[in-house]
Amino acid sequence: MHELSIATAVLNTALRHAGDRPVTAVGVRAGRFRQVVPESLRFYFEVVARDTPLEGARLELIEVPVRLLCRACRGEWEPDWPLFRCPDCASANVSVLAGEELEVEYIEVEEKEATCTGAR
Repeated sequence: MHELSIATAVLNTALRHAGDRPVTAVGVRAGRFRQVVPESLRFYFEVVARDTPLEGARLELIEVPVRLLCRACRGEWEPDWPLFRCPDCASANVSVLAGEELEVEYIEVEEKEATCTGAR
């Protein structure tokens, strides 16, 4: 159910940056370690976006795979779940390089048409 708090944070971030312009899409990068359920996040995003400039906006989830670094041999790899041992030296002394991200990647807004109100 943490998708509700994520959807709320995404909404607040987009509102802060878009101002009063209608938002058509929001891209969110989420690492696999975040264990975001895409369908749940989209559902909650629709709920929290009602009656805001984000109502009807697409939520696009960009999943970031887990990437690890072996501290023993400095090898890098994408692990098979749930085993986090280095495939080169079998060490379990690893650092996470990617897969913990959770950030708004982009916000697409509708541009308002310019109107001329000058004197003729």
